[in-house]
Amino acid sequence: MAKVAVVYWSGTGNTEAMAALVTEGAQEKGAQVSLMKCREFDASMMDSYDAVAFGCPSMGSEQLEESEFEPVFDSCKSKLKDKKIALFGSCGWGDGEWMRNWEETCREEGAVLVCDSVICNETPRVHCFFI
Repeated sequence: MAKVAVVYWSGTGNTEAMAALVTEGAQEKGAQVSLMKCREFDASMMDSYDAVAFGCPSMGSEQLEESEFEPVFDSCKSKLKDKKIALFGSCGWGDGEWMRNWEETCREEGAVLVCDSVICNETPRVHCFFI
């Protein structure tokens, strides 16, 4: 059974709702899933999981949330090599630049992006999963 961490930050609740859907979908595929807000996760936990789904909305001028999420994600970069990763997040504007930049960072660090990243405009209404 795959062990999956779903790690997220949410300001309005939209990315939190996406995290719940990712969790549900991974569980339906047979994964053992830990759902955590980013402040509950750190780089020392990366090796405990077969895959990690990171969720963060677009903030400001299409960037990751800087005060809580980005420091956690940055601390995990050294553990991304060959790790199965999925990215998701919500937005209310822009064209997804923050997600493209985030994907590129993951690729540069050697992560294995296991699915297309999921961007939701405002409130999610779809079932999301990966393994």
